[in-house]
Amino acid sequence: MCKDCGCSITEIDGGESHSHQKAHEHLHHNPQLNDAKTISVIQKILDKNDKEADHNRTHLENKGILGINLMSSPGSGKTTLLEYLSEVAEFKFGVVEGDLETERDSNRLKAKGIDTVQIQTGTACHLDAFMVHKGLHNINLDDIDICFVENVGNLVCPASYDVGTHLNIVLVSVPEGEDKIAKYPVMFRQADLILITKTDLLPYFKYDIEAEKKEARKLKPNVDILEININDIASVKAVANWIEFKRRMR
Repeated sequence: MCKDCGCSITEIDGGESHSHQKAHEHLHHNPQLNDAKTISVIQKILDKNDKEADHNRTHLENKGILGINLMSSPGSGKTTLLEYLSEVAEFKFGVVEGDLETERDSNRLKAKGIDTVQIQTGTACHLDAFMVHKGLHNINLDDIDICFVENVGNLVCPASYDVGTHLNIVLVSVPEGEDKIAKYPVMFRQADLILITKTDLLPYFKYDIEAEKKEARKLKPNVDILEININDIASVKAVANWIEFKRRMR
């Protein structure tokens, strides 16, 4: 984990996806962060990040682009979702791709003709607004309707960092087990849409999908939830339709 990224921030109030006020307050009550200097450093990082995130959002809005932050643990299907969306979506999109190392995911997306820029974070467990800002300047924003930020695979730190998008989509896959929503509530409180992926594997796992939906709605009663697997192209189209609806509503 990052030495100063706010990994120890364990609570952000739902509904404040564009503000870290609650995170700042929580720093003072976290026994892991009882050093005033550490608290001050993290607050400054978050404050600077929020200002840059607002700049990113304004930049996208001036171009008429909807920004969507994709978050999940590794292997839940973020890149695969984007690959299949490129085949069924009516909107055009680009991707700011975040990984610690390699360009494997960005190469997969480029092979599909998707305008993609790779951000290698090194040791950082998330993208921040400054990294995304750099990425935005390497995508042809005049040619897209949606800009996806595919965040680093991690169910903790990305939830604490506003990167300047408008919506958060969080993926959770059936093989991960049915405890992830309860164990990582901060992430799922930030979600505008939760995608339960790899549902074609339900016969092979002990996974109560309806119970998981109830768990998600305990955290955020109005969250949208869709089931998806790539062998059911209609489920991918449902995601595209949800995104298109949100785009037209702006």
